[in-house]
Amino acid sequence: MDDAPTLIDWAGGPAAFRRLIDAFYDRVETDDLLSALFPGGVHEEHRDHVTTWWIEVFGGAADYTERHGGYQRMLAHHRGLGITADQRLRFVTLMSLAAADADLPADPEFRAALMGYVEWGTRLALHNSQEGAEVVEQAPVPRWGWGVAPPYQP
Repeated sequence: MDDAPTLIDWAGGPAAFRRLIDAFYDRVETDDLLSALFPGGVHEEHRDHVTTWWIEVFGGAADYTERHGGYQRMLAHHRGLGITADQRLRFVTLMSLAAADADLPADPEFRAALMGYVEWGTRLALHNSQEGAEVVEQAPVPRWGWGVAPPYQP
């Protein structure tokens, strides 16, 4: 595993994650369940910040932490949203579809790692968004890796 590339590198670099985030939010803007979370659409600044977060999570530069405040800032964006279980599941579904839209690698190892993060992150966001939720106030930005199945490299 020591010589395995980061997930960001395997995906094709930061530009690949920007394509993913744009494809995802393009779907969100027309989605009957999720578009209400973004009245007026998903603006460029939001797309840029979320892309920066994902790049850091998947092994890229720690720019979200340095420029935007790290985990605490991301937590603040989700508090009080009242995300529903149906919205969480739709997020997961649209992100999976967006990965295909963005031409991210389709190998099962990469997609399992990607969707593992999406499942973990959406479940955390669901919990943290509820009124009165007990949340972890401070934590590092997660650094997601391959998990149990690194990329197959003959």
